[in-house]
Amino acid sequence: MADVFTTLDWSAPPKDMSKPLQALWWMKKGELRVGPEWEEAHRIVQAMEGTFEFDWVHALLHWIEAASVSAEWEHIARELSGVTQH
Repeated sequence: MADVFTTLDWSAPPKDMSKPLQALWWMKKGELRVGPEWEEAHRIVQAMEGTFEFDWVHALLHWIEAASVSAEWEHIARELSGVTQH
């Protein structure tokens, strides 16, 4: 999978990313832990509550303490990026 979350400038997500992908970007920047980046991701997804892609990322945000959060993050990122696993 090409890492659409790689950037030289971690001050803000790329502007051409969808909002759910931006939320995932903030989660990755925050190393999948609760903190200010988690809060920003949460703000993004709560704004469109009831929309599948936003709700999916929102669920992951609330699953952050789970041991398998990194694997689920990879799965959601792959699906939302349109990349299929072979």
